[in-house]
Amino acid sequence: MFDVLVYLYEHYWRPDAFPDAGLLARKLTAVGFESDEITDALTWLDGLSQVTLGADTLTVSDQSTRVYAAAEMDRLGEEAFGFLCFLETAGVLTPTRREMVLDRISASPTSPIALDDLKIIVLMVFWSTGQEPDALVLDELFTEPSERVFH
Repeated sequence: MFDVLVYLYEHYWRPDAFPDAGLLARKLTAVGFESDEITDALTWLDGLSQVTLGADTLTVSDQSTRVYAAAEMDRLGEEAFGFLCFLETAGVLTPTRREMVLDRISASPTSPIALDDLKIIVLMVFWSTGQEPDALVLDELFTEPSERVFH
């Protein structure tokens, strides 16, 4: 599923730029994706679309404290939880975007979520709102720690 999401991110500027689900599924099949992956990705994207539309009505105070349920912590895992906290503390994720990310994590097929998959989810949340994270955040989302050059 995540490979399909990355493909869509790389080939379409915004979620509203790709064709209807039927045509998109045929294009993705022609590229070589399996039908199960395509179905899962399109279902996940539909959920992302619903969350993005509902984000306008979601009011989360910047001053609030988020307490994670045990099920959420199990779903996140230690590494992904640490990265999510890092993004929020760094000001990359607003509380509203954090909730969008958590919603999409709950809709992903893996538990706990892999760090690379979490990074894709974060990227897709930004993509769905028509915003792109700044260059340093993109570097954090895409570059492997072993490939970073330290100054």
